[in-house]
Amino acid sequence: MKHIILSFALVFALGRPGSSQENAMQAPEGYDIARTDIAHGTIDSIIYQSNTVGTSRRALIYTPPGYSGNATYPVLYLLHGIGGDETEWLRGGQPQVILDNLYALQRIEPMIVVMPNGRAMKDDRAVGNMFDSARVQAFARFEFDLINDLIPFIEKNYPVYKDRVHRAIAGLSMGGGQSLNFGLGHMDQFAWIGGFSSAPNTREPEELVPDPEKARKMLKLLWISCGDQDRLLGISQRTHDYLVDNQVPHIYHVVPGGSHDFRVWKEGLYTFSQLIFTPARGNSLGKAPQSTISGVPTWQNRSPSGSPGFSPRLRSVQSCTPPLLPHSTLTRFSSLHPGWPLNRSHRSLQARFHP
Repeated sequence: MKHIILSFALVFALGRPGSSQENAMQAPEGYDIARTDIAHGTIDSIIYQSNTVGTSRRALIYTPPGYSGNATYPVLYLLHGIGGDETEWLRGGQPQVILDNLYALQRIEPMIVVMPNGRAMKDDRAVGNMFDSARVQAFARFEFDLINDLIPFIEKNYPVYKDRVHRAIAGLSMGGGQSLNFGLGHMDQFAWIGGFSSAPNTREPEELVPDPEKARKMLKLLWISCGDQDRLLGISQRTHDYLVDNQVPHIYHVVPGGSHDFRVWKEGLYTFSQLIFTPARGNSLGKAPQSTISGVPTWQNRSPSGSPGFSPRLRSVQSCTPPLLPHSTLTRFSSLHPGWPLNRSHRSLQARFHP
């Protein structure tokens, strides 16, 4: 793209350097605190038969406030990390609180959220050596349990849509790697994909997205986020770099001061959940005028040493949440490399929030 396009709204929201840029993507205070003055969804435990594992398996399921068997819902499959199980999100992240609060503000589409045990083995408890080869392999095996056993169970027993456009997958750490691996490996099943602090189980970018053109056509949203203090940041960075080089639209968010913890993952869920299943978006990430490409000159985004790199103020997706800007934008100012052709020099993505 030959020109830097920056909307008045973005300039207004992010024009002051420093604080507004650094804090724009952070969830607001109280977003994860339970409220007593709003309607609440329900958390239930389910048991499904897994032919992949050869036993019955457990998962948790969140149904939204006002849930009705007469309605039809999209589904988000939300995955845990290597040391967790189907209860990890509930214990550490309280997704039901985050989602209930967003429903009260009318920020998200009504959806069912399934939190499975991503360790597909008969003894799937989160005990013992989490890095044992058999347990690690069980996380890879979950791909088949998910596609062949769990999704069919949900579709048989709950009033959900059965097409890819109404199915999302996201996860934290090991579950972030699973989400990218399984989601991008099954774009016929998932249109909305998110990896929060994805772990080393994440496939190499060339294996994740061997056909960039197919990804451009099929993805509704590809979200990648990680804390800037996370030792696993390089995994998200390499994926982002490959996607940029191959012109695959996505959102990449590096959380300032973020470690490998639930602060980052809860904020990821808070933002990701507002972007998925939004009818007005369509495949807007890859098309103008619904999406806009913008960027900054290389010299404005160098590391302290002067080499091309990330300026701390330019590392994360920049945004204004809907209360501040009803039709707000997400954008990330990426690192740029000297000497690149002009049409490769504007590398960040804006995507509209659903109002």
